[in-house]
Amino acid sequence: MTEVLDLAKRLIAAPSVTPATGPVFDAMEAMLAPLGFEVKRFKRGEGEEGSPEAPVENLFAIRCGPPGSKHFAFAGHLDVVPPGSGWASEPFEPEQRGELLYGRGAVDMKGSIACMVDAVAKVPADAGTISFIVTGDEEGPALHGTRALIDFMREHGHQPDLCLVGEPTSVNRLGDMMKIGRRGSVNIWLEVEGTQGHVAYPHLAENPIPKLVAMLAELDALVLDEGTDWFQPSNLEITDLEVGNMAHNVIPAKAEARISIRFNDRHSGVSLSEKVGAIAEKHGGVAKPIISGEPFLTPPGEFSDIIAAAVKAETGIDPEPSTTGGTSDARFLRAVCPVIEFGLCNATMHKRDEAVAVEDLEVLSRIYARVARAALAL
Repeated sequence: MTEVLDLAKRLIAAPSVTPATGPVFDAMEAMLAPLGFEVKRFKRGEGEEGSPEAPVENLFAIRCGPPGSKHFAFAGHLDVVPPGSGWASEPFEPEQRGELLYGRGAVDMKGSIACMVDAVAKVPADAGTISFIVTGDEEGPALHGTRALIDFMREHGHQPDLCLVGEPTSVNRLGDMMKIGRRGSVNIWLEVEGTQGHVAYPHLAENPIPKLVAMLAELDALVLDEGTDWFQPSNLEITDLEVGNMAHNVIPAKAEARISIRFNDRHSGVSLSEKVGAIAEKHGGVAKPIISGEPFLTPPGEFSDIIAAAVKAETGIDPEPSTTGGTSDARFLRAVCPVIEFGLCNATMHKRDEAVAVEDLEVLSRIYARVARAALAL
């Protein structure tokens, strides 16, 4: 058994459905402390279990290099989505079958974190400062996870020069894609109030449904943009529609809907919220937005070149720089320093029988070690 495989198994074996606390962080701390890292764990959040404000555990670990040396950070999450039923083996009992390691979090992203830990063991302590920014709340509301870690770093004066997030970015084979940016995300709840009444006496009521339908038709017809050099076009999708009217002969008092917008750097969450709000008001309704994240881009350059060179050296392929896909905690870390995401193949993430190729773990560990050494040598 290789060291990185053992590390991955130890993390997978600690159940950590979001928000993760306790044993999985114990395992992580036990891996880092012998490598010379000072480990700080803390919780934030005071809500009840199951609420967005539920307590979240976070870990920041740092191994300081010589004064004035560069600071390179690895970032990721130990929480996982619920495994669901129907697995061929127990989701939190890692099992190797052939060339694959099965378990929830194998690729998203306990496998990548194991590779990070294995990689730093190969980087001399005097090469520079290395830190780990690890949360237990990336798959959940993300209110008290990486944001809390950023607050902690600012309070204690820990400022990375570069940060690599280990999300599973590879598509068909390890190394074929890295994420140099992501689109932003905003969800908007729409409401139209009416006056309830009998359908036979419409003059005594006010039906909110036609107003909502007209509002949604105008929103659905919007062309937000045609895309940019690095981003695909922004898209607005209607994701829910509800009236809740149980009677066939009653004009309802309220109609509601929800839309979700993924947007590029031609927009902001605020500008889109204002645009939708104006259209909602025009049709007699209101809009209530929640902005999940703003778009970000780390333009191709020195950092992406370091990652590309490391991937090329270990796999022989050139990773494609991309901004496709959903959001990640890189949307918060972008405010700290340049950030790029690179990790394992994403074909089985969030799926039943999630699995990673054992060889990919070994190769990714070597890639991460190359990236860390090169980043610290800048």
